[in-house]
Amino acid sequence: MRLVFAGTPPAAVESLEALLASRHEVVAVITRPDAKAGRGLKSGASPVAERAAAEGIEVLRPPRARDPEFLARLREIAPDCCPVTAYGALLPQEALDIPKHGWVNLHFSVLPAWRGAAPVQAAILHGDDVTGATTFRIVRELDAGPVFGVLTEPVRATDTAGDLLARLSTAGATLLVETLDGIESGDLEPRPQPADGVSIAPKITPLDAEVRWQQPAMAVDRLIRACTPAPGAWTELDGGRVKVGPVRLLPPGRLAPALGPGELRVLADGVLAGTGTSPVELGEVQPGGKRRMPAADWLRGLRLDGRPAVLGCGE
Repeated sequence: MRLVFAGTPPAAVESLEALLASRHEVVAVITRPDAKAGRGLKSGASPVAERAAAEGIEVLRPPRARDPEFLARLREIAPDCCPVTAYGALLPQEALDIPKHGWVNLHFSVLPAWRGAAPVQAAILHGDDVTGATTFRIVRELDAGPVFGVLTEPVRATDTAGDLLARLSTAGATLLVETLDGIESGDLEPRPQPADGVSIAPKITPLDAEVRWQQPAMAVDRLIRACTPAPGAWTELDGGRVKVGPVRLLPPGRLAPALGPGELRVLADGVLAGTGTSPVELGEVQPGGKRRMPAADWLRGLRLDGRPAVLGCGE
């Protein structure tokens, strides 16, 4: 089939690579417009745009998917199908109607669970034991279209969102190609999603990523892992913001000092931070404007003048 692939971030490059290696022909890609990033806020192309350009594939960067110029060009290309992985924009009905076999989305959850922008983060944040990926036909309602294929993936106890997304991106790329193969052959028909079990995973904002140390240790651990690497969990000390990397839950039976929420204690083998239940062991931290470093090195460099170090507690 002639394909126009839509995707933007690094997780979508895995899908593009798999499509390029398949029997299908990728004739163009659609991605978000170039965005400013980095300390210098330089404008740069998306990872998908860079990979497509390296292959000499046409790149479409519509500011809005309903722009007449974009829709006209898509009609000229006349794709048989438009596979999508993490494109990042809603598609109007005018666009959905163009390809013969519609738009097929690779979504990183087992639908109807965790529809929305942050399914991987939601699976970790809510303590799911298993998640997965789903291919489905895009309809106007968010992530509600009929399903072609599903795979499952265990959520490991130490998974960050980045770890889990990396595995799902690789496995999901294979699922996406298999789905397109089945659509082309006529052997695969989508089935409606179950009416029960719908849950929503909205985008996690920097405000959502503030660590609330008064919550139970397990909730603190899940929040930090769900926000790693983006948007990055954070807390405050003496009015300064500090990014917090994944923590370690203390094993059952380990003796630990009684600490208030956010209270820090340096021990011979690490740094503990108090929560609403048992303390957790801090890993790496990144104070504003500085590099990432072990929590113990960071604390040794602070001038606390004998004051206890207590991380800020969001309400």
